[in-house]
Amino acid sequence: MNYSEAQSAESRNDFIHKMSIVLKELRETFSCLKILERANLCLLKENKLIETQVEANELIAIFVKSIETSKKKLV
Repeated sequence: MNYSEAQSAESRNDFIHKMSIVLKELRETFSCLKILERANLCLLKENKLIETQVEANELIAIFVKSIETSKKKLV
């Protein structure tokens, strides 16, 4: 949902702000996945949990790069 908000940002600064919120949520999700793994609380098969962690980590990298690129274009 936050990503769709970023797509309709009113300015580059607004876009960066909204993308930063997306990044924050992704990092929180990744942390939660790690907690589930360590506490053995996940109902998913272990390999599915790991796949989800990898995907979350890849998304984090994508959003970090997108934010960095947008910040460079501000100057």
